[in-house]
Amino acid sequence: MKGSDLARAALEAARASAKERGSRVVRGTGQGAVARRRRRRWSGPGPDDRDPQPLGRLASRIAAERGWAERLAGGQVFARWGALVGEDVAEHAQPVAFGDGELTVQADSTAWATQLRLLQRELLKRIAAGVGDGVVQRLKVQGPAAPSWRYGPRHVPGRGPRDTYG
Repeated sequence: MKGSDLARAALEAARASAKERGSRVVRGTGQGAVARRRRRRWSGPGPDDRDPQPLGRLASRIAAERGWAERLAGGQVFARWGALVGEDVAEHAQPVAFGDGELTVQADSTAWATQLRLLQRELLKRIAAGVGDGVVQRLKVQGPAAPSWRYGPRHVPGRGPRDTYG
């Protein structure tokens, strides 16, 4: 077999496989490129994925696809804290941490910490109404943080320098 016969046989085999796939050989391109026989469809009057989308819808779709929805909802609790729980509560308590459905709130006094523990169910209902049901499942209330007397890299365990009675 000559080289031209091999080329002819390869061309016929390529045309046969293209015909099986539903493609056609485009003539006039110089390289025998295969183009698909697919007609371009227009989106029409109804909504379609190819239509321009609002940025908020795209962001929420990306968040849902990547599993960020819970973390974003937790961020909404921090951002909208005053509107969710009321200005009087927000004045005396701030959210500190959120994870695994548990929101940690720190009060500025022990009296407000006790008050928040009593209002816990009501606060959970308000938060669920604002950001969605099931986002915050538990509320952990902490009292005011005591100052740390542990200064510097070298700390001696036991009673410290403020021990004047011993």
